[in-house]
Amino acid sequence: MLRRRTREAIADVRARGVHVVVVTGRMFQSVRPYVLEAELDDPVICYQGAVVAEPRTGAWLRHVPIPLELARETIATLDAEGFGMNCYVHDELYVAEVTPEARRYAGFQHIRLHPVGDLLAWLRDPPTKLVVIGDPEVLDELETRMKARFEERLYISKSLPYFLEFAASGVTKATGLDFLAQHLGFTPDRTIAFGDGENDVELLEWADYAVAVENAHERVKAVADLVCQSVDDEGVAQVLEAYLAR
Repeated sequence: MLRRRTREAIADVRARGVHVVVVTGRMFQSVRPYVLEAELDDPVICYQGAVVAEPRTGAWLRHVPIPLELARETIATLDAEGFGMNCYVHDELYVAEVTPEARRYAGFQHIRLHPVGDLLAWLRDPPTKLVVIGDPEVLDELETRMKARFEERLYISKSLPYFLEFAASGVTKATGLDFLAQHLGFTPDRTIAFGDGENDVELLEWADYAVAVENAHERVKAVADLVCQSVDDEGVAQVLEAYLAR
């Protein structure tokens, strides 16, 4: 839920006819209530850019899933390594079994879990993304191995230290925003982007002006034009207020 000051700053920005776009790694069904609560009409970019959807109608404007056979290879590889995973198909979350990690994730996202047993045997449609949840250091090592195996065939990145995410090649928050920019008619040189997670690097590189919050990943800070205060300290609101005061 957005803090009051940030919500008010966003409303003031929108009143000037500026597009306000939420770009997230979350599922559409998970982020949609917050976008509607904030009264944002612009399409939302979710699943790391694999999906662009209209919050009010629910219509998907873009969907770039992982090709089915590549998804099967990825699941088989992770299974062989001993890792369970979240599998996202048609904006629903499927797991082999309900583990404590999966239950915490579903509770955090306010979504329903669908246990299906053997994911590899169950999967019939290409998934939007796959996510492994685990210890950050263990996932760092897994990320290195998976990037070496799949090279340019998958987009692999962390959203949070304990979430390792797999999406189709070419899917990033930046490619999702580029699609939406062409759809709505805005350009990078007139865009300010905010980010904190490692999966925000491409997004901030796409925008003309990049802002990282104080508690952002070091890779995000490295590409930022400005580092503002943390979300808890209303850093985003402060930047928007400064923009409005110009």
